[in-house]
Amino acid sequence: MGDSKLILCCFIACILFLGVNGENPYRYITWKVTYGDIYPLGVKQQGILINGQFPGPHIDAVTNDNLIISVYNYLNEPFLISWNGVQQRRNSWQDGVSGTNCPIRPGKNFTYVLQVKDQIGSFYYFPSLLFHKAAGGYGAIRIWSRPKIPVPFPSPAGDFTVLAGDWYKRNHYVLRRLLDSGHNLPFPDRLLINGRGWNGYTFTVDPGRTYRFRVSNVGLTTSINFRIQGHKLKLIEVEGSHTLQNTYTSFDIHLGQSCSFLVTADQIPQDYYVVASTRFTRRVLTTTAVLHYSNSKRGVSGPVPGAPTIQIAPSVMQARSIRWNLTASGPRPNPQGSYHYGLITPSRTIMLSNSAPYINGKQRYAVNGVSYVPADTPLKIADYFKIPGVFNLGSIPTWPPSGNNAYFQTSVMAANFREYVEIVFQNWEDTVQSWHIDGYSFFVVGMNGGQWTPASRSSYNLRDTVARCTTQVYPRSWTAIYMALDNVGMWNIRSENWARQYLGQQFYLRVYSPANSWRDELPIPKNALLCDRARGRHTRPF
Repeated sequence: MGDSKLILCCFIACILFLGVNGENPYRYITWKVTYGDIYPLGVKQQGILINGQFPGPHIDAVTNDNLIISVYNYLNEPFLISWNGVQQRRNSWQDGVSGTNCPIRPGKNFTYVLQVKDQIGSFYYFPSLLFHKAAGGYGAIRIWSRPKIPVPFPSPAGDFTVLAGDWYKRNHYVLRRLLDSGHNLPFPDRLLINGRGWNGYTFTVDPGRTYRFRVSNVGLTTSINFRIQGHKLKLIEVEGSHTLQNTYTSFDIHLGQSCSFLVTADQIPQDYYVVASTRFTRRVLTTTAVLHYSNSKRGVSGPVPGAPTIQIAPSVMQARSIRWNLTASGPRPNPQGSYHYGLITPSRTIMLSNSAPYINGKQRYAVNGVSYVPADTPLKIADYFKIPGVFNLGSIPTWPPSGNNAYFQTSVMAANFREYVEIVFQNWEDTVQSWHIDGYSFFVVGMNGGQWTPASRSSYNLRDTVARCTTQVYPRSWTAIYMALDNVGMWNIRSENWARQYLGQQFYLRVYSPANSWRDELPIPKNALLCDRARGRHTRPF
């Protein structure tokens, strides 16, 4: 009788698994993560390479594909990869951050099993531990629409990836020691485009044809402005949302953000600058790549085209101009606008306020007065095995406390599956903040200067704002989002300024369902790494 029950359980499990993944293709990827010498600024540095490449290889997938990614860690430090913008539906087990996964120890490997469920668009992956992101280890993720799903623009002649961001000449472990000692990072040395410095990378185009440029800000500390000399940028997608196709001469991209443009090679055949420069910095860093017409006989010439530098108002106006294309299909054939986010009343409001306190004489960063410290055991694993003493729910308030006191805590906020929440990011500092939420796409309903109040809702866009996973908050301003908590799991909410994230400006949102059903959340992976207080425990038999 016991054997027949086990067989029946295995049969049901297989049916459930195949129902989720069986009809969708599997793509198998193997990565070897190593140190290697890189020269992005002409000076030898120790970089993190994936299969010998910096930046790492692209991941190309189609909506609902299953990605089986085996990662072999040949570094001398623990390592994890996270997937910026991939929602990991029902599966925070694969998120690749310290709150969900034990690290891959040196000389060991781990196989991620992801599904890009109901997603399209432009994203990227990156190393999430020990400030490794400052050494590379990042690369592009491109999720294509299924062949029968219409997209709201003709197929481009080519698809280019632009991974741009600030860079330091100092090795990552030197920067990490600086932060650990209680200091902030210095101003970055330069900007890179696809791992190269000034005019170090070339995009080749044919005259008269149109190309897609997918641009991600993979930097550590600064917003950037992107532009192409003499060419217009037609915005078509932001982090998986098709947008109204507005045209820009330059475009601000904040830390952690990704977007796509159509660019037509409609100018005199020659070479043109592709430019990235820092935004909201007194000292402006600029770097260039080259847009090369295939029949060009003339190199780049003339001054590098300018763009806004410290001005905030043009950036706010531009951000408000990004609108959802209501009639376009998303990952599914139904129009994006068929989801009426503005007609749903949020069940509660959460306000998150960033700060830069000194604690025990050292620089830290905090959310609602709490500076996050990682636990010795991943929160998700501790939650599954009910290991006491790792974290406490409610260890971060849902509203900024009065006063300026800040303290250390492994901060976890409680939330319920299928809640619909309003989150207000309140920024009283003089720098632009960039916030990311793992596991979700949210609606950026409003942003403005000063203090948010309930009366601020009168300015919300409740019809066609864009859905995305990373949003900026301007200095001494607020940004409000609506978010449906439809993804059970333990999800990281963090600053995309990597020094601030490293020094405590992050926490975890535990989205809980009491059903304990595979319908709501996939079970712990059979191959899950177990460490520290979870060591010696067992995952599951199948």
